[in-house]
Amino acid sequence: MFRAHLTVDPHFVVGPINRRLFGSFVEHLGRCVYDGIYEPSHATADEDGFRYDVIELVRELGVSTVRYPGGNFVSGYRWEDGIGPRDERPRRLDLAWHSTETNEIGLDEFATWLDKVDGELMYAINLGTRGVLEALDVLEYANLRSGTFWADKRVANGRPQPHDIRMWCLGNEMDGPWQLGHSTAEEYAQLAATTAAAMRQVDPDLELVVCGSSGAQMPTFGEWERVVLEKTYDDVDFISCHAYYEPKGGDYGSFLASGVNMDRFIDAVVATADSVKAVVRSDKTINISFDEWNVWYQSRYNDVDKITDVQTWPVAPRLLEDSYSVLDAVVFGSLMISLIRHADRVTSASLAQLVNVIAPIMTEPGGPAWRQTTFYPFSLTSKLARSTALELRLDCPTYATEEYGEVSLVDAVATHDDGGTTIFAVNRSLTDEVTLEIDTRALAGVGRAEAISLFDDDIHAANTLAHQDRVTPKANTSVEIGEATVTITLPPVSWTVLTLA
Repeated sequence: MFRAHLTVDPHFVVGPINRRLFGSFVEHLGRCVYDGIYEPSHATADEDGFRYDVIELVRELGVSTVRYPGGNFVSGYRWEDGIGPRDERPRRLDLAWHSTETNEIGLDEFATWLDKVDGELMYAINLGTRGVLEALDVLEYANLRSGTFWADKRVANGRPQPHDIRMWCLGNEMDGPWQLGHSTAEEYAQLAATTAAAMRQVDPDLELVVCGSSGAQMPTFGEWERVVLEKTYDDVDFISCHAYYEPKGGDYGSFLASGVNMDRFIDAVVATADSVKAVVRSDKTINISFDEWNVWYQSRYNDVDKITDVQTWPVAPRLLEDSYSVLDAVVFGSLMISLIRHADRVTSASLAQLVNVIAPIMTEPGGPAWRQTTFYPFSLTSKLARSTALELRLDCPTYATEEYGEVSLVDAVATHDDGGTTIFAVNRSLTDEVTLEIDTRALAGVGRAEAISLFDDDIHAANTLAHQDRVTPKANTSVEIGEATVTITLPPVSWTVLTLA
């Protein structure tokens, strides 16, 4: 058995935890919208056609902000197709996912759904095939009360009150060759700067997200951020990060250390943003919107033949419907640890995605909805993470990985408020338990300690349509409270939340 030592002191603060850190993402992709959140013929469907069983699970998940409507989809999207009478809305080709978009759900309907789950709308505008004028039009439609063309259109469409969207994404993954309207950093920076300045003429208090790199592996990573921020710094508030992880060739050791890569990615973007801040002599700090992150088996999708005959592009096909294992959930939990560890600069994040598409919630048309393994680390972290992230001192053994070198066997983060302290921890060992000893002297006494762990003897166990509750969190009864310490045993390949009161 290995041993690790953790020192928790509420005097050493990283920063406040913004509730937007627990955001998600709904894209018009596969069955995320249609047969996911929206299925009028389902037994649980409400008066608006939304599945109430999904609404209940989204509430339980604890999602805050939801990014919409894309994703790659947005770069070919005409937002006005999704407003007005449904029987007058056009069907369009979705070039991003080789599908047919019916436009049954648009901005107004999605805002209605968000009201039902108590979520905040984060809207992405099309800077791939459109531009400044369309951005101003959708802003007018969404946020102005009345008395102008687009605002009166919204009122006529049955939404008298503005949506009052505060957070806007200026396009999506514009550095990616797969993106409609893909451009160089210089071209995108000019368009984003012009769009941001125009939108601020309507409302100077909007919160705007400029596109960063689609991933740290992109050949222009770093330079893209520098060029874009130098042009847009005064007019935006966030730069985006996107990252997805999957095991490569059965290398589970590196996969379990994916959080190391996320940490380095965040640190690099922060360093670039702060360097630009110095160059442009600004008093403002640009924070990160990590608005796409997850475990995603992209290699599986790449192995699937895409539908090429444009005459047969389907509506809401089954795409990217990964089934997540215990192993995936532990990695997922470690990514949440990385996000919280950087709470001072990552002030918004969006789990991609929410339903069916690489999602914590799965549905069957006409059938049940259920929780994937990844549902639990997200829901418990959203529920139990306290107001402030703490800087920790962790001493533990390391192990060698092919991708990231020597990494810690245990990763952890702590959050704190006057009510107590919550510690989130992962054991990356494939074979061994780890005894974690927590120095609690600075907490002025611990009267109660409770722990929940997610693990299984079969790390590939998953929740499926046939076995929806195969994997669930378990009470970890190994917790012991000492005079100045709390100890807990972390099972192999496990994610644990420990609350100290």
